[in-house]
Amino acid sequence: MIRMRLDFFDLQLFINIVDTGSLTKGAERSSISLQAASERIKKLEQQYATSLFTRHASGVKLTIAGQTFAEQALRLIQQSKQLEQAMSPFAKGLSTQMTLWCNSSAQSEYLPLLLPQYLVENPHIQIDLQEAESNEIIQTLEKGNAKLGLISSFFNAHQLQTLTFSDDPLVLICPSNHELSQRTQLRLVDTLNYAFVGLMQYHSLQQSIENQAKLLNCAIQYRLRLPNFAAIAQVVASGVGIAIMPKRAAMRLNQLYAFDQIELVGEWAKRQLQLAAQNFDELPTAYQHFAQFLISQKSKLILV
Repeated sequence: MIRMRLDFFDLQLFINIVDTGSLTKGAERSSISLQAASERIKKLEQQYATSLFTRHASGVKLTIAGQTFAEQALRLIQQSKQLEQAMSPFAKGLSTQMTLWCNSSAQSEYLPLLLPQYLVENPHIQIDLQEAESNEIIQTLEKGNAKLGLISSFFNAHQLQTLTFSDDPLVLICPSNHELSQRTQLRLVDTLNYAFVGLMQYHSLQQSIENQAKLLNCAIQYRLRLPNFAAIAQVVASGVGIAIMPKRAAMRLNQLYAFDQIELVGEWAKRQLQLAAQNFDELPTAYQHFAQFLISQKSKLILV
């Protein structure tokens, strides 16, 4: 077995000799002496135990082995140039920008736990979080206008590849003195006679909850609609009504506002967050690296 240590200068020298058809001209193009060029070619031939050129009065010609060597040398030189181009932004301190589409739950409750570590470990990376409803993210990914997204398992994403990112169950929150506060588990039907505080009508989570109510031939009665979970938690704690939100959001906001959390039963409430792409293997390298990081952090997101 031949043990080789590639010297790209030697490879380029070899190609220069092939291009000019002359050891002398090849040496000139490589800016070295004829003697130095001759010694380098001799070492290559010794390394591979074969003649790469036949010498003639008019110059040199490739042997069959030399022709094979030339083809591979050109390929290696091209790959070396591609490697230099790929690594150049890092050497210059230039940044790579990625866009992650995510629903509101992922943006507010999960990503703030993970992104600081990734950004510290990868100082050249810039991440733009694009918040949108899960169904909009799915459509954007399917059209090829986005590369990577975090979506709710509520929605049909069969045309995409998905990986489980985290459990994202829903809970009911209510004032501490509410009639339901003594319960440990609830079905949706058990809650529909009470006044709700909900998200705005355009929010996909609220639409999904309303769809579940429609399956029970019921409609949710709202006293108030608000734009985010923090506002809802504050109003619920004040005694205005009950609400449904992701468990992680409820756990975080329970540190600020006094309310009770009650587990919701039913498959519709046991939702997951999924990482989605058209094809993970075809993502740009930076996106693949980021996706692998997100999936590797699942253990940090387990709810207790």
